[in-house]
Amino acid sequence: MQASSVQLIEEEYVPSEDEPFMNDRQLEYFKRKLLNWKEDILRESRETVTHLQKETENHPDLADRASSETDRALELRTRDRQRKLISKIDEALRRIEDGVYGYCEETGEPIGLARLQARPIATLALEAQERHERRERVHRDD
Repeated sequence: MQASSVQLIEEEYVPSEDEPFMNDRQLEYFKRKLLNWKEDILRESRETVTHLQKETENHPDLADRASSETDRALELRTRDRQRKLISKIDEALRRIEDGVYGYCEETGEPIGLARLQARPIATLALEAQERHERRERVHRDD
């Protein structure tokens, strides 16, 4: 009974600005969040592979075949994006292990809990991200 109540308390924990930034509890929270996210993506990938293997039937109707191929291409593009996301999750987990998680790669300043809650793989503080996006837009317009 004791262990389950402790687990329940930990699951309800949400990092706050009132505690030291990236303390052990916050790091554990984000590590668990990242691992759960990665597991969800991997589970969805396994389901997609199973679905695509079952969906190998030939459709006699041209429209059905085209629709099926479009669905398959969309699913594969989604999985490719998620594969890249898993790589970013793994990088975030490495930053946790290295003790640099939660700090901006550009400025070294804390990224901010709200941003990390929304995007736990963030590597830039909000201001640095905005600067990066502005530079990207300027160079793209050239």
